[in-house]
Amino acid sequence: QVQLVESGGGLVQAGGSLRLSCAASGRSVSTYTMRWFRQAPGKEREFVARIDRSGMIYYADSVKGRFTISRDNAKNTVYLQMSSLKPEDTAVYYCNIDVVYWGQGTQVTVSS
Repeated sequence: QVQLVESGGGLVQAGGSLRLSCAASGRSVSTYTMRWFRQAPGKEREFVARIDRSGMIYYADSVKGRFTISRDNAKNTVYLQMSSLKPEDTAVYYCNIDVVYWGQGTQVTVSS
């Protein structure tokens, strides 16, 4: 059984930082592409970042230079370090593995 559990969301002021975690079970984060997505109220879910099993990393233009995706194979966990947060980063953040598996999401709210 594949399970993803996100954590680390919260309320932060604009310009602040948060680190999201995605703990996986049933799949190894080192052998699958891991993705972060987000969904703001009234909007479609959008891609944020991904890390391939080779270590190649990609970011959405909207977060490039502010967000960093990484993984800890020993902990089977993927992280999203978010800095210089903006109100428009407010959303529920989801991690994804093997395309079809999703976590329950963690809320990030950035106040102006």
